[in-house]
Amino acid sequence: MSAAPLVIEVILAFFIAAFLLYKVSDVRRQNVVATVATFIAWYFSFLIIFILPLDVAATSYNQCLFDQREEPGNDSASNDSTSPVTAFSSSHAPSTCVQPWSYVNSEVLENLWRVIYWTSQALTWIMLPFMQSFSNAGNFTVLGKMRTALIENAIYYGTYLLIFGILLIYVATHISIDGAKLKVICITASNTWGLTLLVLAYGYGLVEIPRSCWNSSRLGYSLQKAQFKAAKLSVERSEAEEELEDVLDEVKKLSERIRYNNPLRKYFDVIMKKCPEQTQSYVQRRTMDDYQDFRERADDDPPTEKSLVALHKRLIKALANHARTQSLWSDMLNDAYEFEDIEISRSSPNRQFVRQFSATTTNPVLRRLVHPTVEWYWHCFLKAWVNRTAAVLLALVTVMVVWSEVTFFNKEPVLSLFAVFIDLARANYNYLWIELISILTIAYLCICAYYTIFKLRIFNYYYLTTNHMTNANSLIFSGMLACRFTPPLCLNFLGLIHLDSHITKDDKIEETAYTKIMGHMDVIPFISDGFNIYFPMLICLLCAATYFRLGSKCLHFLGFQQFIGDDDLTQELVDEGKELIKRELRKRERKEVGDQRRKQWEDKYGDRRLDARLDRASHKERPLTQQNSDERDRTLLLENAEPIDFREEDYGANPLASVSSQLSSYQSVDSRNDMLPRRANRGADPPRNLFDDV
Repeated sequence: MSAAPLVIEVILAFFIAAFLLYKVSDVRRQNVVATVATFIAWYFSFLIIFILPLDVAATSYNQCLFDQREEPGNDSASNDSTSPVTAFSSSHAPSTCVQPWSYVNSEVLENLWRVIYWTSQALTWIMLPFMQSFSNAGNFTVLGKMRTALIENAIYYGTYLLIFGILLIYVATHISIDGAKLKVICITASNTWGLTLLVLAYGYGLVEIPRSCWNSSRLGYSLQKAQFKAAKLSVERSEAEEELEDVLDEVKKLSERIRYNNPLRKYFDVIMKKCPEQTQSYVQRRTMDDYQDFRERADDDPPTEKSLVALHKRLIKALANHARTQSLWSDMLNDAYEFEDIEISRSSPNRQFVRQFSATTTNPVLRRLVHPTVEWYWHCFLKAWVNRTAAVLLALVTVMVVWSEVTFFNKEPVLSLFAVFIDLARANYNYLWIELISILTIAYLCICAYYTIFKLRIFNYYYLTTNHMTNANSLIFSGMLACRFTPPLCLNFLGLIHLDSHITKDDKIEETAYTKIMGHMDVIPFISDGFNIYFPMLICLLCAATYFRLGSKCLHFLGFQQFIGDDDLTQELVDEGKELIKRELRKRERKEVGDQRRKQWEDKYGDRRLDARLDRASHKERPLTQQNSDERDRTLLLENAEPIDFREEDYGANPLASVSSQLSSYQSVDSRNDMLPRRANRGADPPRNLFDDV
């Protein structure tokens, strides 16, 4: 037994979860409890994915030992209950079993699975839903937020308790219930719910992931889809900005009614801290007269704590929605500019990658190290072929998964392809291949499941973005899904490779430590013998519906805008998005030109400005003389000069004519003044006390 592989995978899962959490969230600004809970949920989900292949390899070794113990009695007792997998591995097994290099004792794995599984279940069903409502609550105290979270989750918890109660009554009428069976009922209810959503997610992700890789190699398609998304997202972005402006206007109006001597001011200050700096400065300017007694008007309802709680909740939601749309808008623009750069660079005669402006999405360090010619070959030639190759390979894996899901319950002959692969590796005692096949298969299944959830974005309310803009609500939701999807996904994988004895109906198969902790679902026959075996066959129908885009066509028919290539409305949105992207490009170019000019000006005149500041400092240190006083007075007078205010009513309909007439009158006055006798003594001192009013 070597603990090194287990320790390495535990540490690796820790750093992967920490790195992903750092990339998608702003740890310094979000609630510490919510961040820690989300990290634990992600970390334990990754642990299940990384450690389960070790469990499969250890089970294969235990199976070999079991076959050797049963070998003398199997010479003539090859009955029908023997699994083809066991018979195949026994017939090809060597005389001695080879222990895996990553072998872990079953007791260690069972204790580890027990801690991971029940902690993740407590998080996903009790703690994380409560924390999600707690983070969205608008109350100003911890007790108030807890009370609101309990009320909002009452329906949520009540629904699941009702389903669990019905399930418990059904089981109690058929068998006697003890503590072990009650545990299996809880696990069955959780896994059945997870398997239902898992199959629906598979039906979309197994088809859409290979297709998205293939479409990424089509530059024209990718550019048009980005333009279509720009048109849709522009409307959503405008609505989010309007909603935020409405909430901020209410905050400004409320600041006039809640002064510093108001007992509700401490709650209003909590709201103000979450407002933008512009709104905070506005309120500070308008409320400079502290402790004034402003009576409420008779027609106005006085603000209450309940109204402030509602306003606070609206502000939290509006700020999150605004940040989400801004982040999605920025990512979409960067993708569109990247596609346009590739399209422009393809026609480059010198085969160098050309960018429209320097501020791009690529890493600046890589951009300095990689030559433009190498970048041209990657973006304009190699990247498309890599995407096509990946799409073909992923399509083959998808076909293998769908075939295995439809046929994994068949025991003889073995039709599940993953069961055949695992059995071949086990027959040769190649435990490294067993672990690689297991971890790659589980990883692809997880990607398909989570891609569906966060690609659809749950009506764009829950989202994950990699620029530290993910809010606490989306983080907690992702942790809930990870804890709910991973256990049934692993059970489904064990069924695909025929390591679940209650699916293969073979008592001579050694079970994994994970299955021993999860138990079997024989307590509820219609779930163990029907739902968990035949419901995954629905994946075939869902994949066919996804391939022919039936869902997108139905939504497009109902009025929800979807990207349909040969549709007039889609083309109109593509044209609109093209103009929006051009407009944003001009804004970025103007900003970049202005930044360059400002930098050049600072580089050219920066030292002079520094010398001027030093001169002013030295003037302050010099003794005050009459000449210095006069210079200071002249400077202050010029600095306080008011700018010319142009108003249309002062100049009429034709301002240029009015200005020219005024200039002519000024010139005539100057000419008359020139005719007046000039003072002989030009060096005479000006009148005294001229600048006393400054």
